[in-house]
Amino acid sequence: MSTPYERSGRTRQKLRTRNELIAAARALVTRGGSAPTVEQAAAAASISRTTAYRYFPNQQALLVAAHPETDTRSLLPPDIGDDPEERLLAAVNAFTQLVIETEQQQRTMLRLSLGPDAPDDLPLRKGRAVAWFEDALDPLRPKLTEQGIHRLAMAIRSAVGIESLVWLTDVAGLPHDQATELMKWSARALLHHALSSGPPNSD
Repeated sequence: MSTPYERSGRTRQKLRTRNELIAAARALVTRGGSAPTVEQAAAAASISRTTAYRYFPNQQALLVAAHPETDTRSLLPPDIGDDPEERLLAAVNAFTQLVIETEQQQRTMLRLSLGPDAPDDLPLRKGRAVAWFEDALDPLRPKLTEQGIHRLAMAIRSAVGIESLVWLTDVAGLPHDQATELMKWSARALLHHALSSGPPNSD
C-alpha cells in the first residue's frame, strides 16, 4: 500500500525508490535471515533514512511490502481447464515453488507472525493462499458448497506452505525435494477425501 507522499508529484521516481527499498529489504532477509529495519534497508539501497521513512513509517510496513506474495492474485495459468485436481496441483506446485525460492523471507515472516500479539496485517495472517486454493477448487463449488470449498482450502493450506516446510525439513529431517513432494501428496489426498466423503464440516 502506497503512502500519500508516494501518490503526489514525480510518482515514477518515487515508485523506483520504493522498489529499491523493497529489493534491499528482500536481499537483507535472504542474506541474513533476519528482519531488516527501515534504516538498514535504506543504507543498503543508498537512500537516506528520512526519505525511507516517507515510504515505510515502520519496520512492519516495510516487511509487509517486501513479502514475496504481496501482489499475487492467482496461481493458475491462464489456459487451465476445469479439472479440479489439475487446477489444485497447478496452484500447489506454484505455491511450493514460491515458498522454496523465497524460503528465508518466508521464514522471517513466519517468525514475526507467531504469537497472539503479532499484527493481523502480516501476509501470513491474511490467508492469501487459502484464497488461491479456493480459486483452484472453484469448479467444485456446486458440489461442495461455498463453506465446503473454504474448509477444504484451509485444510490444504495447513498441509502446504512455509510452516509445513519448516517442520518437514527442520524436525523430520527431509531434504527439500522430498518435503515438497509430501506436501503435494497431502494436498491431493485431501482433495480425493473431500470428493469421496465430503469436506470437514464446521460442527
